[in-house]
Amino acid sequence: MTETVRLLGLDPGLRAMGWGVIDVTGNRLAHVANGTITSDSKLSLAERLVQLERGLISVIADHGPASAAVETAFVSKDAAAALKLGQARAISLLVPARAGLDVAEYAPNKIKKTVTGSGHADKQQIKMMVETLLARCKTASEHAADALAVAICHAHYRSAISYVETAGARVKRA
Repeated sequence: MTETVRLLGLDPGLRAMGWGVIDVTGNRLAHVANGTITSDSKLSLAERLVQLERGLISVIADHGPASAAVETAFVSKDAAAALKLGQARAISLLVPARAGLDVAEYAPNKIKKTVTGSGHADKQQIKMMVETLLARCKTASEHAADALAVAICHAHYRSAISYVETAGARVKRA
């Protein structure tokens, strides 16, 4: 019997952090939940990061994922925006790690290619494919759709990573 593994995907952002939870049983994917954690732009940066942290702690407590995956940052011409995104990414890496989850990272083009077949898919294509791949799924926002795409990507690659690690362990023992 194949075990079910619950995965959390995160699309980091300071204004809005998308999250999506899926269950993976063999090669079957099932939507569990998705949403967006927002921060109040009127607050200080530190207070906004605390809002994201609290929201993500709540998501993990509510859904109990076994593993998490985060979209890596893309290069931005706006240094201030890139720095803020980096700080939000830190929250998306730190909170699951503190909860004892292993955390993987995937580049945006890899996520898009995995979910849509094109590394340059737009937001609408990603949303459509996520809702197609996950029956009865309605995404709460484009950030949540992106987060579910991260979780789907992780579902595909975590089994390959596990296979390689298992094969490496066999080789070391031999």
